[in-house]
Amino acid sequence: MQDVRHDGAVTTADTAPAAVVLRGEVVTPSEVLPDGAVVLAEGRIAWVGPAAQVPGRWADEIPPAPAPGTTLLPGLVDLHDHGGGGSSFPDATTRDEALVAVREHLRHGTTSLVASLVTAPRDVLLARAALLADLVESGDLVGVHAEGPFLSVDRCGAQNPADMLAGDPGLVADLVAAARGHLVTMTVAPEVPGVADGTGAAGAGDGADVLAALVRGGVVPSIGHTDAASEQVDVAVHRARALLTGRVGAPGRSPRPTATHLFNGMRPLHHRDPGPIAACLAAAARGDLVVELVADGTHLADGTVRAVFDLVGPGSIALVTDAMAAAGMADGDYRLGPMAVRVGGGVARILGDDGSAGAIAGGTAHLLDVVRTVVRAGIGLVAAVRAAATTPAEVLGRPDLGALAVGRRADVVVTDEDLAPVAVYRAGRLVTA
Repeated sequence: MQDVRHDGAVTTADTAPAAVVLRGEVVTPSEVLPDGAVVLAEGRIAWVGPAAQVPGRWADEIPPAPAPGTTLLPGLVDLHDHGGGGSSFPDATTRDEALVAVREHLRHGTTSLVASLVTAPRDVLLARAALLADLVESGDLVGVHAEGPFLSVDRCGAQNPADMLAGDPGLVADLVAAARGHLVTMTVAPEVPGVADGTGAAGAGDGADVLAALVRGGVVPSIGHTDAASEQVDVAVHRARALLTGRVGAPGRSPRPTATHLFNGMRPLHHRDPGPIAACLAAAARGDLVVELVADGTHLADGTVRAVFDLVGPGSIALVTDAMAAAGMADGDYRLGPMAVRVGGGVARILGDDGSAGAIAGGTAHLLDVVRTVVRAGIGLVAAVRAAATTPAEVLGRPDLGALAVGRRADVVVTDEDLAPVAVYRAGRLVTA
C-alpha cells in the first residue's frame, strides 16, 4: 500500500496502530450519523456505525464524546488542482517543488489529488507530465490532468492562446507515454479541428481524433475552454461516451466524460444560443457526463451552484478547486505557467502588461473550503461530500476512495463545527505538519 511520503513539511506516523477509533458526526454515503464511529485498521476502514454499537474487539479504543460539531468526512478527492502553498504544478521542475503543493492540500483534507497542467509548449508538457508521474508512482498524487492544449483561443481564460493547437492524436499518445499511464483526464474544446471530428491534425483518417486517442490511452475526455455550439458538444459527448463504454484493456476509469469547471471558460448560456453549458447540463442530467464546479464563492454564485445540484444531482457533480500556487497563501504576485497572476482579496486574476487585472486565474481555496461554501449555500452535507469525494473517485475509477464505507482506504478528515480541519488521516495514518 502506498502512503504519504515522510520527507518534509507533512508527514505521517511511520507505523499505524493496530486500530484507531474516531468519533463524531459521521458523514456516510447516505446519511449523517449524529454520534458515530469509524474504525481504521491496517490502512482500511474496518467498521462504520453508531458509536454505541462499535464491536467489542474495539470497545477499549472508543474515545469519549468529542466536542459538539466534530464531524468525520471521507478524505476529499480533487480532480482539478494546479498547485498551492506557493508552488505550481505547471511550473515545478523538481519533485520537492511539486510536493509543496501536494502537502498544502493534504493537510487541509484532500487525501487524493490530481495535479493539473496548463497549455504549454510540447516539450514543457512532456517534461511536467513525466515529473508528476513520479509522484503518482510514489503515492503522493492519484493522477495528472492536462488542461489543454486543444482549447478555444476565444475561451482561453488564464491560459496562453499562443500555445493552443489543433487536435493532434500523436501529441496525445506522447503525453500518455510521458505520464506512464497516469494521465487521467484532459480538457479539450470539441469545436477545435481534430478533437472530435474523426480526423487528427494531419488528417490521419477516420477515427483518428483526439477523443479516440485519449480513450485509447485510458484518459477521460473533459469538455472545457470551449466556444462550441450546443450541437457540437452533444456530438462530442455522445462520441466520448461511446468510446469510453466500448474501450477494451484500458484502466477502469469513468465511463462518463466530464466538463471542466462548468460555466467558467465557456460561452455563456443564452436562450437563443444555448452553447456548451446547456448541452453539458442536459448530458449530466441524463447520466452521460460529470460536471466540475469551482464552487468557491468566486467562480460561481451560490444560486448557480444550488441550481446545478437540483438539476443533475451530486452523482453527476465533481467539486474542484482549480487551485493555483496562491492556495493557502497571502495576496500577492504568482505564476500559472507562462501567465503572471495577481491575487487580491483572495481572488486570482491574470496580470496584464499594463498592470490591470484580467480573467480569473484559478482558485485559492482548498477543497474543504469549497465544501464549506457549498453547505453554506444551502446544499446538504451528504450531497456536498458526495460531490467532493465519492463522484470524483468514480471518475478516477477508484472504488477504494471517496467514502466512509467498510473496505475503503482509511482516508478521514476530522473537522470542527465550522468544517475547519482538525485532523487528517490517510491510509490510516495521521498526517502531521
